[in-house]
Amino acid sequence: MIKISEKTERILEFIVIGLVMGISEDLLAVWLSTGEPITWNVLGVVVLIALPFAFISEYIVDHPKFWRTAFGIGRKNGAASGGQ
Repeated sequence: MIKISEKTERILEFIVIGLVMGISEDLLAVWLSTGEPITWNVLGVVVLIALPFAFISEYIVDHPKFWRTAFGIGRKNGAASGGQ
């Protein structure tokens, strides 16, 4: 099994989940809702729109400490294993 660092894992997650999936779903939404053919211009606009949302989603909201820091909620130590 290949071991990768947490930083590398987050970068790969950002690229694959954030960008590839985000761009794919946005292109599908444009095509289904407008019937517009997918051109390089449309792709460019979709990438510009998807990039900041992918960053916010993968690097900020998915950060392990986000919910605890932003809203004061989250797991307490030992909660995942049933401990007190």
